[in-house]
Amino acid sequence: MTDGRPLSVESVPMSATELDRAVELLVRQIGHWQQPRWAATPATGNVPRADLVHRLVQELANLTAEVEGQPRRTVPRLDNDLALTDQFRVVAADLLAATPPQDVLVRAAAEVTATRSAL
Repeated sequence: MTDGRPLSVESVPMSATELDRAVELLVRQIGHWQQPRWAATPATGNVPRADLVHRLVQELANLTAEVEGQPRRTVPRLDNDLALTDQFRVVAADLLAATPPQDVLVRAAAEVTATRSAL
């Protein structure tokens, strides 16, 4: 609360710690998956789970490039979907290491949370 009024979600700053927490929750969700689960399509979707996570990895890589003032690069889609968890962790760590501004942290956390919900 500030000056007697409750804080809205929009007024609470997103921190690197909160993004890190969102990343950890997704890693816990997907870290133990085997190939059949990666290949499956979520109940509310029309693409395999592996494609959803790879899209998230690419989006985080794009955000990192923007923060660093670098050109976007395509994140390779590895042959083994089991590597997606590690690929996600590395790209998320790269983004956090780039010390992004608040709006990028908010966008990244929203992408992670939305992907987690879609899976």
